[in-house]
Amino acid sequence: MHPAVRGFSISAGLYERARPDYPAEAIDWLAERLPLAPGKTVLDLAAGTGKLTRQLVSTGATVIAVEPLAEMRAELERAVPSVQVLDGTAEAIPVGDAHVDSVTVAQAFHWFDFEQTAAELHRVLSQDGRLALVWNTRDPSFPLHDAISDLIEPYRQGTPTHRDAYWKAPLEETGLFGAAVERVFSHVHVVDVDRLVDRYASVSFVAALPDGERSELLGRIRASAEGYQEPIEYPYLTRVYVYKPS
Repeated sequence: MHPAVRGFSISAGLYERARPDYPAEAIDWLAERLPLAPGKTVLDLAAGTGKLTRQLVSTGATVIAVEPLAEMRAELERAVPSVQVLDGTAEAIPVGDAHVDSVTVAQAFHWFDFEQTAAELHRVLSQDGRLALVWNTRDPSFPLHDAISDLIEPYRQGTPTHRDAYWKAPLEETGLFGAAVERVFSHVHVVDVDRLVDRYASVSFVAALPDGERSELLGRIRASAEGYQEPIEYPYLTRVYVYKPS
């Protein structure tokens, strides 16, 4: 795994407390498109603390969560105790061939080895299965997104990002999946300043900074947000891509 991933181990509690969920409209659309329903099995890959996992449970489908980081799995098991949670990676998914009807990946596909992961996804999906990739992305119409981005980007230093969908061509060039069906949903995360600061403290490369450097950066993020009236309606664009195996 990329070295920056250790930041998620450090910040698992913050991630659970401060990261947004996903819009109900997106879950409803996925439930219809994949489909998700009683009698179906969905695998939530790189499930983190279960932000998407718990929303998948509401569809009635059987949910399996796979997550490689022990600290994230601990938060997930507390948050969604009804779900089977497995230790595993995208490049070595710990289930059998054609074992699941669909796979979801939220906020994570850009971290994977695309070629190895595509082969594993193709292996574990049933013949009529579906793959859904989901990201909460910044809404460029809201100035605070850009202000905070300007503060944190100098610290990224090559950490993978979902921006510009750079993962898309490598996945599709494997020939294992057809063209994606894409949808974008508006989503608002209502937060106070403390929770907004925690949200950025949970970013992998921010969490991994030395204590003093991290505190200084979070102080600058706090100063950027304090001019906004609380609660802050912090908007996202939730981007969803659904693929069918070739």
